[in-house]
Formats: sequence, structure tokens, C-alpha cells
Amino acid sequence: MASHIVGYPRMGPKRELKFALESFWDKKSSAEDLQKVAADLRSSIWKQMAAAGIKYIPSNTFSYYDQVLDATSILGAVPPRYGWNGGEIGFDTYFSMARGNASVPAMEMTKWFDTNYHFIVPELGPDVNFSYASHKAVDEYKEAKALGVDTIPVLIGPVSYLLLSKPAKGVEKTFSLLSLLPKILPIYKEVIAELKAAGALWIQFDEPTLVLDLDAQQLQAFTAAYAELETTLSGLNVLIETYFADLTAEAYKTLTELKGVTAYGLDLVRGTQTIELIKSNFPKGKYLFAGVVDGRNIWANDLASSLSTLQALEAVVGKDKLVVSTSCSLLHTAVDLVNETKLDDEIKSWLAFAAQKVVEVNALAKALAGQKDEAFFTANASAQASRKSSPRVTNEAVQKAAAALKGSDHRRATNVTARLDAQQKKLNLPVLPTTTIGSFPQTLELRRVRREFKANKISEDDYVKAIKEEIKKVVDLQEELDIDVLVHGEPERNDMVEYFGEQLSGFAFTVNGWVQSYGSRCVKPPIIYGDVSRPKPMTVFWSSTAQSMTKRPMKGMLTGPVTILNWSFVRNDQPRFETCYQIALAIKDEVEDLEKAGINVIQIDEAALREGLPLRKSEHAFYQKWAVHSFRITNCGVQDTTQIHTHMCYSNFNDIIHSIIDMDADVITIENSRSDEKLLSVFREGVKYGAGIGPGVYDIHSPRIPSTEEIADRINKMLAVLETNILWVNPDCGLKTRKYAEVKPALSNMVAAAKLLRTQLASAK
Repeated sequence: MASHIVGYPRMGPKRELKFALESFWDKKSSAEDLQKVAADLRSSIWKQMAAAGIKYIPSNTFSYYDQVLDATSILGAVPPRYGWNGGEIGFDTYFSMARGNASVPAMEMTKWFDTNYHFIVPELGPDVNFSYASHKAVDEYKEAKALGVDTIPVLIGPVSYLLLSKPAKGVEKTFSLLSLLPKILPIYKEVIAELKAAGALWIQFDEPTLVLDLDAQQLQAFTAAYAELETTLSGLNVLIETYFADLTAEAYKTLTELKGVTAYGLDLVRGTQTIELIKSNFPKGKYLFAGVVDGRNIWANDLASSLSTLQALEAVVGKDKLVVSTSCSLLHTAVDLVNETKLDDEIKSWLAFAAQKVVEVNALAKALAGQKDEAFFTANASAQASRKSSPRVTNEAVQKAAAALKGSDHRRATNVTARLDAQQKKLNLPVLPTTTIGSFPQTLELRRVRREFKANKISEDDYVKAIKEEIKKVVDLQEELDIDVLVHGEPERNDMVEYFGEQLSGFAFTVNGWVQSYGSRCVKPPIIYGDVSRPKPMTVFWSSTAQSMTKRPMKGMLTGPVTILNWSFVRNDQPRFETCYQIALAIKDEVEDLEKAGINVIQIDEAALREGLPLRKSEHAFYQKWAVHSFRITNCGVQDTTQIHTHMCYSNFNDIIHSIIDMDADVITIENSRSDEKLLSVFREGVKYGAGIGPGVYDIHSPRIPSTEEIADRINKMLAVLETNILWVNPDCGLKTRKYAEVKPALSNMVAAAKLLRTQLASAK
């Protein structure tokens, strides 16, 4: 019985690629140094999978930034602003598209389906001259083969590539991206021909958009694309991989009737209903790559349950046509549990990271072939039973409090217009008030202080003193820049979710459980294993300390319940909304303690609210109802004069704008500039927004420093669709990933632009 892995984490067990990338970007190392680190990581991954007994090992799932950007490079679809003149795309062009450069901004970045991974959105139009401009897929296949590992090269499928793209600036929004299919398929044919010539026996096309709500024309595009590729693919085994949700009956029919396709990879963890489609009608003689091991969470697989599922499928598709696989790429989980030295043995026994999931896949494949490892299965069953019965999982008081939430919508008693009036009397802010989103640059010295405190190398007094000094520096800088509503810069936090999780019960933490978010940015999601509560205040000391340093309003900075949920590895033994309500009650306690401590502006970030939106429209309403309700729970008890902010970033917000309004925050700051101000279109189309709003005026994920004129132009575009008295001026997101050499001039230009517009507005009266 065969086994398969859809994809594998790229950063390395100790984030080796992250550090190599940042060293290269900082011009501290060469391209050759970066390429060597990458080659060593790829070699290690391939050999690890081969040693574990995996038959179908993927290649070309490694990326220096993002796999969709890699596809853009293969197709030579480089936007003209990057000055690429043809030939093989090198690092300069590649990283300029990803990060921008001193002259031009980066391409848009948005969430990969409903995950916390981000991809670079292709910018396409009728005039794009596609050409075969990156041979990465073929080079990596050959590289693996030279190491003695025969792999399945993986490509983003042509239809998903186009459906995940957007019309370039200046191209009509109604332009049909699928009309470009005849232009990109010749490039795919070139890649396929080279892979065949190199000796490839299989090829994997990732077509995850098949799980979305697609119309007949979009489904027909899949049929047309693979019919066109059929002759070129002749002689290859072709796997079409889908993931993240069920397939509709129409999408399943389209998939299983594609020309020249040998195998279908299906997510049977988040797509359990797809199993019924398989049982009712699976094409004879085709392979099923059954994704029964969860690629998106860190819980050990219930091997007995998965084996039962596989045995039922084996009876449908045939013993020699069933391949055990992961539900999706393991990119979305941590790398290796072996590196975790501080998790206690009980919790550790409940978990499986990427390396352990590879072992699980192979163990299931062997069991299905009659070579069951009884000891491995017995240990797994024992761990499953331990998790179900452990007293540390359940807190009856928390469950009772969460159950009592039913029956109220937890809205603030006064409408937002009246609240804003009361807040303005107290805060006395100018027109177009300026603020930032929360974090300031995390310097090497600051990281050293936190690291040494965690390692007990410095005392708590020394730690507190160092953090206070950093806060004072950030406060003084903001006053010098004349920003209106200040932040304390979050120097005590490495990560916005991890920080809160460390102080809430029901959470566990890893030492090296890093997961790629985008580029070199990695996060270490907490593990929610039990009921959640707040034993004591979490941020009040630092926010009060910061407020004592200034007479200007100081924002209390919290992460919202939906974002904590969506950016954690969440327990899978109860519905997600129940866990979210528990987190909301904990944050509510913190909000009310901040208010009592004299903090008049409190920001409750919900950066990931859109990210959790189900992929199916039929499931949207239920998610939006409990997600918005969870946010309102956190602040329903504050006074009218306490201003509640929230922040959202790097998602397509236009389709949830009414839910954003329903959150009933006083002010929302929201990513806007990197996505080419697409957010503003909803207001042009007539959506009325009465609360304060700060669409981001510059992209913080690029080192580029915008000019005062550029920012003023952006603000003017906002003023064309939003009322002057509700508009705020702020960056897209927090500043922790930037350097002070970038932050100071960018914020200075932002404040100058706001003042320029205030003067113009005053003179126009």
C-alpha cells in the first residue's frame, strides 16, 4: 500500500531558511549562501520522507517566499513596474515582487484560503506576455533525483492560478482572468515536456479552488484546460490535488471526468462529506489519494478511526488504487515534535507535527497492506483515551459561563454615533487623527532581553526596567512625531497571540513549533487543549505604565477572541465557536480591568476574523454570527466614553463588510494600501459606515518609505468616499517587522500628510 505527502514545511526545524533569507536581504550573505541553505533543507526533507517509507514524495513545494509567486515566475507574469526584461527570473526581480524595493511597491499579499499562510496575488491582464521564465520545478526534480529520490513535481494548477489572480491596475475589473487560459497552457506544456524528459513518472497539479463555490463556466475551464494538456501529459501519471473542504457534487463530477488524469487527491479531514461522493461513484481504474492525516492541526491522528475509513474506501476503489495521504500540505503545521523539550509528556503524547505525520501516513499505509505495527497503534489508542479523560481539559465553571451567553447579543447600550460624540469630548482629537496599529520594531537588543528573561539569565526587576525603557523610547518617538493616539509598542511581546495564550489557562506552548505565515515571517501558534479562562490581568501593568508617560491617549492593546482562535492550533474535540466564546469571556475581563485602570482607548485586534470565514457560502452566516458575537462580548460592558478600536489585515474584507459594521466597534483600522485600495470600492458602491475607520495609508510589509505626497493622495481617495469626521490615518498593520530607519521617516511623512490635509480642509470651509 502506497503513501504520499502533499507538501512539507520549508523553513526548517530551527527556522534555518528564515535566517538565511533575512541575512541575504540585509546584504550580510550572498545568493550562493542562501541557495546552499535551501539545498540542504530540501535534501534533508526528501531523505527524511524516503527513510520513513513514503512512496510519493513531492518536489517543487519548497519556496523562497511563496508557491504562487513561484508559479508567477514560471509563467513570466512579472508586472512591468519591476523592469524585468526577460530571461530567467533572478532573486532581484523575485523579491521585488514579494517585498517591493526602494522605487516600487510589492504585489498584493492575501490569505491562502482560510489559513494564516499568505500568498502573493498575480496581477494579470490581456497584455501580459507569458514566457517560461523559471525552471525551478525541473531543477528541483533533477536535484532530488541526483540524491536518489524520485519525486512527484508539484505545480499550481493552471485554473487555480488564474482564479487566484486579480486584474492588474488599469485593467477592467470585469476582465475574465480565465480568458488567459490559452496563453498560459503553452508554458505549462513546456514545463511538462521538460519534466518528462528529466524522467518524471508522476506530476501533481494543486487545484484547491475546486473546493470553492464555482459556477458552470469556471468548472468548464478545468475541463478545457486538462483536455488541452492531455496529449502533453501522455505517458505521465497525473494527480489533481484538492484540499481544505468538501467538493460539491458538480465539482466532484468535473474532477473525476478530467481528461488524462490518473489520480485524485481529496481532503477527507475537512471534506468528510466527499467520502459519500467517492462511495457513490468513483471512476474505475483511477487512484484515490486519501487525505486522512490532518495537515492543518497538530493533534495525533486517531489511527484506528482512519484505518476504518481507509478500509471502507479500499472496498470502493480497489486495494492497489488507494494511496494514504495528508489532507493538505504540512506547510500549515509545525516541523518536528522531537525539538520540543518543554512540553510535558501527557500533552506531548496527544500531538503530531509534520515529521510525526509522515510516520502516521506510512503506518496507516502499512496497516492497510497487512503490516500493522501493533505497538504503534496501541500507543496511539492510549494517547487518544488519555486526552478524552484528562481532567486538565475540562473546567466546569468556564463551560457554565460560556453556556450562559446564549440569549443575549451583547451589544453596547448606546449607538456608535452617540458614543463617538462622548469620546470626542473626552479625547479632544483633531480631524484625521493619526495612530499606529500597535507594535514597533523588535530590535535585536529587545529580543535578547526577552530571551534572557525566559532563560532566567536576568532578574524580573532587570527585565521590567529594560521593557519600561523601551516603552519610554517608543512613547517619546511618537510624541516627537506628533502622533495623536499612542501605543506602547508591545516590547514585552514576541507574538500577539502567543503572548495572551501564555497567560490564559487551557493553552500549551512550544519551543520550536514555528509555522510560516509569509516570506521569512514565522509564527508559533499556541495549542488550545482545554477550556480557556484568565487567571489574572495580562496587559494592565504595561498599558498603565505607558499611559503614565504621556498626556496623550494611550491605546490598550489586546488580541481578539476570533484571532486568538484562528491563529492557534485549536482543540478538535468541541465546536470552534464554543472555544471562541470562552476566549471572549477572558478578554472581556481584561477590557474591563483596562478601563478601570484609566485606559480610555482599547484596541481589540481581529486581524484574522475574515480568515476564518468558511470556503462555502452556505456556511458563512453561521460563522459570521458567532465570530461577531464573540467580539461584542469582549466590550459590551464598557462606558460610552471608552473608545473601542479593532484592526484587520490582509484579507478580502469587501464580502464581510456588513459583519464588520455589525461588530459595532467605535473605530476600525484596516489594511488597504497593499491591496491597491480595493477596500474603498465598497464605500464607492454605497455602503454606509458611521463608525471611525482608518484604511491603511502605507504598506508596512515592504521596506519602501512612502512620500508625504503619496500618503496625502491616498487620504484624498479615502475622503472621496468617507466622511471627514470618521476618517483616521494609520499604517496598514503593526511595525514589528520593520527597522527604525524605515519606521521614523514613514511615520513622519504620514503625520505630515495628515496635517497637510487638515490645513486644506480648514481653508476649504
